[in-house]
Amino acid sequence: MKKLLFFISWMMLVTTGVSAQTLADRVIEHTLSNGLRVLMVERHQVPTISFRIIYNVGSVNEVSGITGVAHLYEHMAFKGTRTLGTSDFEKEEKVLARIERLNDEILLETRKGSAADSERLKALEKKFVLLQKEARQWVIPNELGEIYDRNGAAGFNASTGRDVTSYIVSLPANRLPLWIAIESDRMTNPVLREFYKERDVVLEERRRSVETNPSGKLYETFLSTAFAAHPYGYPTLGWPSDVRSLSATQTALFYKTYYGPNNTIIAMVGDFKAAEVIPLLEASFGTIPSGPLPPRVVTVEPPQRGERRVEVEDEANPSVVIGYHKPNLHHPDDAVFDVIDSLLSRGRTSRLYKKLVKEKQIAVSVSSSAGTPGARYTSLFTISATPRAPHTTLDLEEAIYAVLERLKTEPPTEKELQKVITNIDASLIRSLRSNSGLAGRLSYFEAVADDWRYTLRNRDAIAKVTAEDVMRVAQTYFIKKSRTVATLVQQEKKSRGKNLDDKEVAQ
Repeated sequence: MKKLLFFISWMMLVTTGVSAQTLADRVIEHTLSNGLRVLMVERHQVPTISFRIIYNVGSVNEVSGITGVAHLYEHMAFKGTRTLGTSDFEKEEKVLARIERLNDEILLETRKGSAADSERLKALEKKFVLLQKEARQWVIPNELGEIYDRNGAAGFNASTGRDVTSYIVSLPANRLPLWIAIESDRMTNPVLREFYKERDVVLEERRRSVETNPSGKLYETFLSTAFAAHPYGYPTLGWPSDVRSLSATQTALFYKTYYGPNNTIIAMVGDFKAAEVIPLLEASFGTIPSGPLPPRVVTVEPPQRGERRVEVEDEANPSVVIGYHKPNLHHPDDAVFDVIDSLLSRGRTSRLYKKLVKEKQIAVSVSSSAGTPGARYTSLFTISATPRAPHTTLDLEEAIYAVLERLKTEPPTEKELQKVITNIDASLIRSLRSNSGLAGRLSYFEAVADDWRYTLRNRDAIAKVTAEDVMRVAQTYFIKKSRTVATLVQQEKKSRGKNLDDKEVAQ
């Protein structure tokens, strides 16, 4: 029965395209002369094209001292180029160079600490403000976005994650030459204008999403506790002191190191002819010089030797995040974690929802994730939950561990597995139906798995997961010494609440 459901879902997928070809037959791959990889799928039903540019770089590629630089560069990529976003780049460039030299002077003086000349610092900072104001006279704000808007763009955006950075937009098909001109220029001639103003914007973003956001604080603390060595423990927004000290020079060097064409993937899905597009891409993107391959992440998170627990105090409702270390997406067990994730928390009949929210009524919400915070390297299987008053996070922990223990000894039924796999198939199909969704999935797995076909292989692997696989993986990975627990504690109630020392928690 499971194989029949898988076959039906697969036929649903392949018949959503122009013909009943498999996705593998319809993806056109081309590598430009400089190493930039292009993935194309022709879909002629609607005269639009969805584009996605993925750079094989994220916060995992940062080092202590420059955390947040990948996310900050993402902001700068919208500021324009030598021709976009400026009324006179020749004049602007000279002032930008003076700003950078002055920033170096300010940093040198600041690093003297208590020996710094405060009067000199005030004078330098005043001059710094005036120079930034001078540079702004040539800035054309948001010219890039306005050009796209005038030409019918949708979804013009970007995102920085642990593993990759993505730039996305959808356009009418006849605007393909415009996209090529703009994006090849963005890749070739980025200008870090208004850098220090945007750095302040990023710091404000961090204040909103982390420092004044209880959930953001909890998640950041949780990851930095779970990863003692690996850069997955760094926040994508960066540590505040690092971001405050970032310079345009450092950011430009990071860009030069990681954003070359040989570390880039372009995915295009929509109304075009690949044979006509490839020469255009070669003439534009293909002329961008490649540099050496960027350095790879060599740090491996050492095995955890005991449970780690951390509390975050805040004037907010309590919640808990529990994480277990797991292998990356290339490991054979990765597909089993996808099944466990769905089995535990996808839908109102899932095990955690049914037990904690419906039956025991001790949780307001509960969810799980099979890949936190990334997929390229060993990561975490996480469970997050919010208690329903008067229950505590300790009550939730005990109930969650009981559900996990049941996974180790009681195999899921065939009916449960069929439902899980059908839901996973349906979710995949939905993501591939839109041009933007397909472009995103192809480019993402081409980046993190080095082959977009991973999305098909993983689908096959999920369909083959057995009840015995689920029990084995639960027994292997859901163990106390590999566990990290972060709890959001209400400040005013901490002294009156239960403590783990007062009550034994089941493994």
